[in-house]
Amino acid sequence: MDGRDLVRSVSVMGSGWAARGLRTVRAAWGGRRADAALPAPRGPERARVPGQVQGAEPGPGGGLIRFGRSELRIVVAVNGAVFWGWDGAGPQPSYALAGSGPDPDPRAVLEPDKDGGWRVVAERMTVVVSRYGAVEVCTPGGVSLRRELPPRWWEPAGGGAARWVQRSEVAADARFFGLGGRACGPRLRDGVYRLGNAAPGRASGPGDERLDLTMPVQLVVADAGTHLVFHDTTWDGTVVLREGEEGAGSGHDRAGHCELRMDGGPLRCWVVVGTPARVLHAWAALTGAPALPPAWALGHQYARSGPGGEQEVRRVVAGYQERGLPLDAVHLDVGRDGGRVSAVDEERFPKLSVLAEELRRDGIRLVSVVGAAVRAEPGEVVHGGGSAVDAFVRDAGCRTVRAGGTDAWWGGLHAERLGQGFAGFWQVGHEPVPCGARYASDGRGGDQGEAHHVYGLCTARAGYEALRELSPRERPFQFSRWGWAGSQRYGGTWSGDVATGWPGLRAALSQVLGLGLCGVPYSGPDLGGRDGGPSPELYLRWLQLGAYLPLFRTHTHPRAGRGDPWEFGADVLEYARVALLERRRLLPYFLTLAHLARRTGAPYVRPLWWAAPEDRALRDCEDAFLLGDGLLVAPVLDAGAGRRAVRLPRGRWYDTVTEEVHEGPAQVRVDAPLSRIPVFARAGAVLPVRGADGGLELEVWAPAPGRTGGGLVVPDAGDGWDDPEIERYVVRRQGDRVVVTRDREGGGGEPLRPVRVRGLG
Repeated sequence: MDGRDLVRSVSVMGSGWAARGLRTVRAAWGGRRADAALPAPRGPERARVPGQVQGAEPGPGGGLIRFGRSELRIVVAVNGAVFWGWDGAGPQPSYALAGSGPDPDPRAVLEPDKDGGWRVVAERMTVVVSRYGAVEVCTPGGVSLRRELPPRWWEPAGGGAARWVQRSEVAADARFFGLGGRACGPRLRDGVYRLGNAAPGRASGPGDERLDLTMPVQLVVADAGTHLVFHDTTWDGTVVLREGEEGAGSGHDRAGHCELRMDGGPLRCWVVVGTPARVLHAWAALTGAPALPPAWALGHQYARSGPGGEQEVRRVVAGYQERGLPLDAVHLDVGRDGGRVSAVDEERFPKLSVLAEELRRDGIRLVSVVGAAVRAEPGEVVHGGGSAVDAFVRDAGCRTVRAGGTDAWWGGLHAERLGQGFAGFWQVGHEPVPCGARYASDGRGGDQGEAHHVYGLCTARAGYEALRELSPRERPFQFSRWGWAGSQRYGGTWSGDVATGWPGLRAALSQVLGLGLCGVPYSGPDLGGRDGGPSPELYLRWLQLGAYLPLFRTHTHPRAGRGDPWEFGADVLEYARVALLERRRLLPYFLTLAHLARRTGAPYVRPLWWAAPEDRALRDCEDAFLLGDGLLVAPVLDAGAGRRAVRLPRGRWYDTVTEEVHEGPAQVRVDAPLSRIPVFARAGAVLPVRGADGGLELEVWAPAPGRTGGGLVVPDAGDGWDDPEIERYVVRRQGDRVVVTRDREGGGGEPLRPVRVRGLG
């Protein structure tokens, strides 16, 4: 296969920074042309609905219900999730599910319902199917959470993938969240939302539909309960949401509405019901446990795009070290070709392995940028290797690629980078978008419409599995700007090009919250934005927010002009030092949250309603978040703000700096000087932190009189695959004393760590 056989969007031409900018423009126009061509014009179609029920066959976990023009399979899994698929669709094959999926629940029973319908009764929900194909999910007490109206298909007269629409109703008080990382979120108000990963060609703010990582996953929160719904199809589509409205006085409620339109693929979905914690736990069981990052990846990371080589890296690292600022990783654009998989630019990095070893001795790792593209030159080494295994996506004029070999070839390319001293990988770029592209699709064969959204997920999978094999004693570290449902199995995600400005700062928080609610707990933005130099105040507020997000990464861009803390003046430098040192102090807490995310699916960063979804005021709060169970963070998102209002959930909360006490639920106004953002600790919380000697200690916040508290600690050596035992602590208030004991089987015991009690003053 020569260069003409490669898809245009995965070809890379030219070199140098100026050429890269020209390629960006060309790619943007190429993407517009490709989007205009997708999907291809459809010929005559015929509409179809399920028809009337004809009968049913019980089976494990549920059964099969036959209609006049379709059939519906319902299966309740042992973890409480329910699956249904139309037209014979089953849970597999699926890119989202981990392994073969959960086993059916033998206790779930399919039985006749009134008016000729059927129902499946399970422990956590009842699924009612009407005689015309409406599917309703109810609580065990019979309260409706979601009602799916009978679906409708439009099938090409000559055969092929059918497009379909599914309309749903939810409670009048319900609020929508999810659909991936949305700049306009985390709460999704009335509007049209595209389900299609695509680069907008510019930095994004709250008003933009930046589509780096979308997925058809909704989390719906209502008084009656919380549920997650996932439509498992990788085709492009749109979601139209309209929130309901409760009637005043004796007026009628107006239900909330959702309309999902997909360009193809099976109509199948999963629904999970329960508390937010239970829902995310079941979701992680379905789609896989989140990857566990090494400890250094939870510290401060620095990235710089554009020109610059070894001397620039040494200058930046020396700047941090001379000023006593923590730095744990440096991200490098090392290739000759914009970070794509190509040889290292030896003029810029003549002694890369020596640099990597020197930095590692100082506790700093190197991360390599990688894009899923290669140079379209037959003589180029990587291109030749890909041609040998027939790895490249073909266009519509070529035969379909053969299955097998591509993952191993792509993953094996990481070996060279590891040998040069790199410890992690940052995947950039977007999915290819040429009309009619053909894919191997793990041996099944497929086209652009079906494979586009899982291209990034499969790239991450190949890299992660290769890193596990190449460095079996170290936890792989990689993150990407693209992916799909299940991406958390292979690493985290980066929010892409968020706009520099106050709207971009707010959008970054929305994206992290939204991704966490879709099962991707490790994510973060480029602090400071990407399309211009932030003001000193904006830079500092970005940094203060980032210190409490999972991926804590500052990013300097040549267009920004400046991006290091000391370049913004003495005051900003000192305030930045406070934020960076606080992140270093909280590293054991972040490690504990990472282990809990892997075991339970709970995100590090959570909305305020996480533990109280019935609190409607908290559902509408989008400018603050919980970090685990113990901390509430209220970032400053507006220019010139020296004070701000903070909505507190129920309980007692301490200002972590002044130790002032606030009682919730309430809205309070607190100081937010330029030196810090408001952060509150929950009374009774036990937080593992780094002590003055570098060891792990317990920071305990005093419970209210007559109350108790507690917390979990996961001691982690920083890397490797050992599964440390969770330490559980109980806190009791006895007069003016706070007693901390270790809760373990067989009785309590003395804490294993030094204890520092706060909140008694």
